[in-house]
Parts: sequence; structure tokens; C-alpha cells
Amino acid sequence: MNLTNNSENGAAVRASGLCKTYRGPTGEDFEAVRGLEFEATYGEIHGLLGPNGAGKTTTLRMLASILAPTAGTAIVAGADVVREPLEVRRRIGFLSASTGLYARLTGREILTYFGELHGIPREALRARIEELIDAFELARFVDQRTEGLSSGQRQRVSIARAVLHDPPVLILDEPTTGLDILATSDMIDFVASRRSAGRCVLLSTHVLSEAERLCDRIGVIHHGRMLADGTLDELRAETGREFLDEVFRELVARAEPPSA
Repeated sequence: MNLTNNSENGAAVRASGLCKTYRGPTGEDFEAVRGLEFEATYGEIHGLLGPNGAGKTTTLRMLASILAPTAGTAIVAGADVVREPLEVRRRIGFLSASTGLYARLTGREILTYFGELHGIPREALRARIEELIDAFELARFVDQRTEGLSSGQRQRVSIARAVLHDPPVLILDEPTTGLDILATSDMIDFVASRRSAGRCVLLSTHVLSEAERLCDRIGVIHHGRMLADGTLDELRAETGREFLDEVFRELVARAEPPSA
């Protein structure tokens, strides 16, 4: 079940000149992502920070092969997002705050369904589901329809679905949005565990304390461009600021045109 962790140059994720352009309602082009370049490695949590509309979600969806880039390339776990989108999806787990579950299915039925989609043999799938039920404490509600579960319970099922096939790359877009304190704490512990398991995690979050606590490297995106990408100490040295919120503000302020 463990997928091969192979990618060019040893990187789990590599984006090069990645662009996404949309056509606006009046016919004008809007560049959501502009020439993005960065790498993330195995055993690393790589954060993506930016204001609303900065291009974070668009970037993650291109890396997950949900959206096709307008230009540029991206290699995820050794697969090209344009030429090999199905292979990319086989090698990643994708989770966002808006990830849906089939309301009329139980958690166990959802895990079984997605396990079969991934081609996991029946006996191995049963064992894997039991492992995840134990790991994410799903036993109390895994056989209930997900339409009746709390937001935290649904998120636990969604996490289990995302890691069911033990993917080498995990893409998380605002995964703690809407969660209570305990569910958020559990999510943070889970994300940290992926690093020690040798996986690569791409994490987008608006909660700077989560990024400061979890991320080995942080990329700051604004107006679709990568303003800076490095360790927190490197970003501090670049900006002359101490705290991550100050670092973030300084980088964004530098990218804005001078006020009149």
C-alpha cells in the first residue's frame, strides 16, 4: 500500500513557472497565479500563506490536478500534473475545509468506497480501515450516516479518507476551518505526525500560530506571486521582523505599490 516516494531532484513537489489565468465576466483576463516557483521535500511541512484571493487555493488545486495550469509545470510525487493527472491523484491525499462527504453513507462505507477506487485489495482494505478507525477514534460514529455527524466528526472521517491509501504527499487547504478547539488540536497532531512518517505536507492556513508551530518552510503568496519562501529564521532575516504576523505584513507591504 505504501507508494513509491520518487520525484525529480528528490523533491516531493516542484512547481516551475506555474500560472493560472481566468477569463472574467466582461472578457478580461485575470491572473490568479503568476509564474510560481517552489519545492517541497519529503519529511517536510511546507506552508503557504497569503491574504484572501492571493492564489493559495488555486495553486493547491493545480498541484492536486483538480485545475489545469495555464502555463508552467508541476511534478508531484514523481508525476506530472498535466500529463499524468490520474497518477498524481493516486499519489496524493487532498483535504480542504469544503471537502464533502456522501451524506447518506456511513464513514465506513465512504472509506470502503474510496479504498476500492484506489484498488486496495479487500482484506488489506478492511485491515487499513480498522487501523484508521483506531487512529482517528472513529469507532463511536463510523457506522452512522455522515449527514448526522458533527463538523469535527466529519472532518475526522475526511482525514481518514485522505490518508486511506497512505499517500506520499498530502495537500491540506485550510483544514482546521470550522473545527472546535479539540478537533483543531487533533488535526495539528495529525499533520505533525506526517512529517515523522516521511511524508510531504503542503499546508495552507490563515492561522499563523498553526504555521509557526508546524511548518519547516513557509511560502508567502500575494497577487498570485511567491514573495518569499524559506524557513521562519530565513524569513525573519529577510524582513528584519521577529514574529510571523510581522514577517507576513512586511512582505505583503513590500509587494504593494506606493500609496498616493
